[in-house]
Amino acid sequence: MSSSKGLLRQLAQRQALWSSPLSPAFTRQTAAGHTGVLSPFSSVFNSIWNTGNSRALASVASNSSSQSVKGFRNRRENAQAVPIGARSSLLSQIPNRFCSGHARLNRNVKMTDRDVLPDNVKPKHYNLSLRDLEFTNWTYKGTVTIDSEITKPTKEVLVNTLDLKLSHAKISIDSKSVESTSFNYDEKAQRSTITFDEELPVASKASIIIEFEGIMNNEMAGFYRSKYKPAETPAASVPHDDEWHYMLSTQFEACDARRAFPCFDEPNLKATFDFDIEIPSDQVALSNMPVKETRPSKDGWNIVSFETSPVMSTYLLAWAVGDFEYIEALTDREYNGKKIPVRVYTTRGLKEQGRWALQHAPKIIDFFSEIFDIDYPLPKSDLIAVHEFTHGAMENWGLVTYRTTQVLYDEKTSDPRFKNAVAYVVAHELAHQWFGNLVTMDWWDELWLNEGFATWVGWHAVDHLHPDWQVWAQFVNEGMEAAFSLDGIRASHPIHVPVRDALDINQIFDSISYLKGCSAIRMLANHLGVETFLKGVSNYLKSHAYGNAKTTALWDALSQASGKNVTELMNPWISKIGHPVVTVAEEPGQISIKQSRFLSTGDVKPEDDTTTWWVPLGLEGKKDQAGIASLSLTTKEDTIRDIDDDFYKLNSGATGFYRVNYPPERLAKLSQQLDKLSTEDKISIIGSTAHLAFAGNGTTPALLTFLQGFGKETHPLVWRQVLDSIAGVKSVFKEDPVIKKALDKFSLKLVDEKIAEVGWDFPEGEDYLTGLLRKDIIGVAVAGGHPGVTEEALKRFDAWVEDPEANPIPAPLRVAVWRAAIMKDPARTVEILKKEWFNTKSIDGKLLSLSVLGSVEDADLLTKEIIPFNFNQSPPSNAVPSGDMHVLGNSVASNIIGRPLQWEFMKTNWDAVIAKLGNPVVVDRYIKLSLGAFTDVSVVDDIEKFMADKDTKSFDRTLGTVKDKIRGRAAYRERDAAKLKEWLGANGYA
Repeated sequence: MSSSKGLLRQLAQRQALWSSPLSPAFTRQTAAGHTGVLSPFSSVFNSIWNTGNSRALASVASNSSSQSVKGFRNRRENAQAVPIGARSSLLSQIPNRFCSGHARLNRNVKMTDRDVLPDNVKPKHYNLSLRDLEFTNWTYKGTVTIDSEITKPTKEVLVNTLDLKLSHAKISIDSKSVESTSFNYDEKAQRSTITFDEELPVASKASIIIEFEGIMNNEMAGFYRSKYKPAETPAASVPHDDEWHYMLSTQFEACDARRAFPCFDEPNLKATFDFDIEIPSDQVALSNMPVKETRPSKDGWNIVSFETSPVMSTYLLAWAVGDFEYIEALTDREYNGKKIPVRVYTTRGLKEQGRWALQHAPKIIDFFSEIFDIDYPLPKSDLIAVHEFTHGAMENWGLVTYRTTQVLYDEKTSDPRFKNAVAYVVAHELAHQWFGNLVTMDWWDELWLNEGFATWVGWHAVDHLHPDWQVWAQFVNEGMEAAFSLDGIRASHPIHVPVRDALDINQIFDSISYLKGCSAIRMLANHLGVETFLKGVSNYLKSHAYGNAKTTALWDALSQASGKNVTELMNPWISKIGHPVVTVAEEPGQISIKQSRFLSTGDVKPEDDTTTWWVPLGLEGKKDQAGIASLSLTTKEDTIRDIDDDFYKLNSGATGFYRVNYPPERLAKLSQQLDKLSTEDKISIIGSTAHLAFAGNGTTPALLTFLQGFGKETHPLVWRQVLDSIAGVKSVFKEDPVIKKALDKFSLKLVDEKIAEVGWDFPEGEDYLTGLLRKDIIGVAVAGGHPGVTEEALKRFDAWVEDPEANPIPAPLRVAVWRAAIMKDPARTVEILKKEWFNTKSIDGKLLSLSVLGSVEDADLLTKEIIPFNFNQSPPSNAVPSGDMHVLGNSVASNIIGRPLQWEFMKTNWDAVIAKLGNPVVVDRYIKLSLGAFTDVSVVDDIEKFMADKDTKSFDRTLGTVKDKIRGRAAYRERDAAKLKEWLGANGYA
């Protein structure tokens, strides 16, 4: 799944969407699949996770003959009606209904401790039928027949259910039918026990038939509805109210298939599926497989049935219903004598914005079929844009669902960063069609195996299609830096996390599973050679096709392909928390190197530093060897001789997931040898220098001295890392007005020559990276108050306000221009941007508007207009969708005036805030973004005190990371503030 955790970075002019110790919270996310994809990197990861009228809380009385649904009411609507400031205990009314509801990651969990269904019944095939979709109270009825094997005599069958009303059940064995006598529901475990009077014998085929009623909820989980404003007049039957129209779709990963139908909802309980659904005759139904038959039912309704699926996990089943249209292309390759039809579906009026995705999807399917040496397994591939979505995308087999910004792109109005994002997220999700769907993780503790690999091979595909984008340099700049940030704190977790039950899983859909996982895969692939690595992957997929596997199976396949002990190399990287910093000491003709755990707080204790990693050194500058010496550090320390004293460097190409701490003199020398460094090397050294300064292994003056040498740099991605590093420093020290002003002056001096060079125009056919540089340079110039750039930005803003059609702002520069206006006239600009958010037809325009609104530096406006706007308390009356609330929340948190005001608002209105956010994935992301940017350690005490009596199970690990980040930022500020101010003064900036 792609994690959308994060569109902010691309949206908000580098406001660090992923939580970083150096910069205001978040990820991007997350957010490409997870539940999907952490949208590429800061901007794409989050790769890049709602409202309506009803919901149900399933509750079954013990030994009752049917489960009762407690009021098909919209919990969130009722909660939103509570006045802001009221402290009624709404939170106590919110059940732990999502997978993360009971999330507590226990690193001591053993395989035998897994809380799984009994093994006395094993599903083989589901026949699922849904009928009577009711668009007033959002209910539906269903029947599921589960062909199963009974392996042990039993009187009970346990299935997973959540928010379902079971009305009748029976089992058929050898033509004999046995009726159930009762249902018992375990709310915490999300299981229903179906009891029979007589013992069911061992049987190779038994059919369990369950009739039930469910809810098309508004929580972006299970079978749910999402609201939208139609681009064109929709079909008459499309459900709607006074404000919105609705489409229906599913989101089952990690454990929400049980919210749509009774099932054995565990990844290794695979089965085949037949599915049919009754829909209005003027709407479209989609599922994993092609339509088999459409036949009339009641007046104005059809029953649409689909072909039988391959063997797959319940979390990969999917369907969608709505006023859809599509565009289509075919693969170049033939599969079983036919080319695969690939379609992009949207609600009416948006299909042409799917062209960019459609250009890529067929090519990517062919590319993966070739490199895996396995044909695409299904007869069709559909991509569908869903208007409300928790993450970036979800890899449902044959029907991939996407957040709109991750699959739609408008050449005229979209920021080109979304072009990059769409290509990556499409590739990430299609990679899962093999790695995750064809071969599925055995259990959720192997999540990284799905997501880390899909992240790596997704970028491998984009690099194949767009070598000019230099995506691996992008990954070093954004993906690795995001992974380093989370992995560098005590509250992080290993890549492989023991998971007791599926309810623990949502909190590890993060940059460790995706980005550190990808970094580990990239490091290994580089060491083995990509061709050898992919040969091992192909063997792994072929050996476990249509089954489940563990990490050890992949290591075995790679070991056989390469002749190397991959398990020995990779186990510390996967099973241990953290990553190393390699510290270098020099003597004439040799270097001594030592690995130790890196912590961003700088306070590494002996018990923190017990891991010895395999560290591929990638050494350049060995006298007796041209090119890169393939040396590895496998002990805590070692000495390397025959070093070129003039030039050497470690970790060539930044392929290793570790920091390098050079002596100050060597760092200064490297700053004069930039022509000898690759783009990835420059980015990596800058990032390491910044984080080492943060942790106290270096200093901020040393960092800024190093960055001064990049004024003549030409590569856009190196510039991006330079500007990111300065922004990270500013985010910690900008509460001191003298330092803030001086750092602005430093930034402007550094980019001064580039400002005139990049200009304001985007020539047709210009390469992607050049446009990215223009966006970054103008953004920094506006933020620093450059007179000429600010004047031009304001002129363009006024012209746009007067006539948006005649005077459009270039899409990549909207944020910079809007920020210039908000700095000059905040009240007027806030009003304009709120209207823009409400009215824009641009796919990414709403997110961009939100990302700028939070930069207002007027406490009154923030308190009355901006922060309440996220929570339905400031017009326009239509709420910001909960899945987008993190964008404005992150923007406010990046603002030193808004940050404490937002926290006070959250504390005062906690129940209403939690109710509005709804989905625990959304809650977790908002907490991460809104709190992680503080630089005062007293806030940690405040958070602990406030949360002491709150239910934090769905975000307890995130709270730990937030507190660690605050401690690190506070320590950095206290340690370096005086010396930074002194350096800025001595160098003419203050």
